[in-house]
Amino acid sequence: MKPNRIDSQVILDEYVDVRAQSVRLCSPLNPEDYNLQGMEDTSPPKWHLGHTTWFFEEFLLKPYLKDYKEFHPSLQRIFNSYYQTVGIPFTRKHRGMLTRPSLDVVMEYRSVVDQEVARLLSDIHGRDTKILEILETGIHHEKQHQELLLMDIKYSFSLNPLFPAYDTKPRMIYPAADELGWLEVPPGVYKCGSTSDDLFYFDNETPSHRTYINHVELSNRLVTNREYLAFIESGGYQSFDLWLSDGWNLITSENIQAPRYWIKSDHSWSEFTLHGLQELDLNAPVSHLTYYEADAFARWAGARLPSEHEWEIAASLHGGSIPMDHSEAKRSLNNWYYELWQWTQSSYQPYPGFKPNPGALGEYNGKFMVDQYVLRGGCKASPSNHIRKSYRNFFPSHSCWMFSGIRLAKDIS
Repeated sequence: MKPNRIDSQVILDEYVDVRAQSVRLCSPLNPEDYNLQGMEDTSPPKWHLGHTTWFFEEFLLKPYLKDYKEFHPSLQRIFNSYYQTVGIPFTRKHRGMLTRPSLDVVMEYRSVVDQEVARLLSDIHGRDTKILEILETGIHHEKQHQELLLMDIKYSFSLNPLFPAYDTKPRMIYPAADELGWLEVPPGVYKCGSTSDDLFYFDNETPSHRTYINHVELSNRLVTNREYLAFIESGGYQSFDLWLSDGWNLITSENIQAPRYWIKSDHSWSEFTLHGLQELDLNAPVSHLTYYEADAFARWAGARLPSEHEWEIAASLHGGSIPMDHSEAKRSLNNWYYELWQWTQSSYQPYPGFKPNPGALGEYNGKFMVDQYVLRGGCKASPSNHIRKSYRNFFPSHSCWMFSGIRLAKDIS
């Protein structure tokens, strides 16, 4: 990780904006919603608000603000996610049971920490690389949790028979998709990963390294609901030969017959969205797929999933610049970023020569490099100035509550 600016006032302005955005994202919620936790992998909105605050208190204020007085010692255990270096975290699956501290206390906690961060920055005379690096990391950490917040709310709301809408504005209806085409990546040795020229990166994006890419093509857009529905109607969920063994065991044991939020009634399909239960938009990109589903569809389509290096090089060659405006009006199936995270066939592993950050922040990424797959791109819930072509997201193969979709690849012989 490294700071993308050295001016403390500029970073403080971004800090203030990011912190305010987290609160704005919670504004549609009812008081009862703040403690919702639909499953162990998700967290309640109140916990996200507290955890992102704890991150700044634990890693910035306590070590670097000499006269800082901890807000409340018990919050360290409640809002510590997985950092064994700094204490024993509260059991993840029971976060929804934490009715205390109250929401008012959590909001007071945020306010106090924000004031103290501003006080710390006022004393460093614009330049303190270590402090600014941790602050910048915390800002991007909170941006990650803003995305998680929306994913978690959607999952928890989907369990409610009322199918409540988080966003009451009309949803975007996608135009008819362009014909599926293919973008060539010539064979050769390419440079991948983050470099010192990048504005910001996490340690798992390093070191920059070279890798050989065979002759390959990647699809020019994401797979649509219409195309995935054809897979379903052709018997894709009943054809064991399309599935990895673990995937077949998952869909048969849990009777999975469609993507996570699809609901069939009579002869029509609906989809639960952040706008509530909606008629399935056949032109929209298919989303919320497990790795197994993405892999099975690719095999059915006579293609495969790209490797993460193939994706990164193709995005460099064909993806254009990363749009800073990714509002719904700007979204497109052809966009490599800010639509859906795209599964790759790459296991989440360290790059050659990878070294985690020293200290507690070394727990941020490295210890999760097992039994997970890499996703690339970004999604509609990803904040601005957070996504880059080297960004490595990662989830277990059975996960589907995140905004995950499919971009296809095929080999050229």
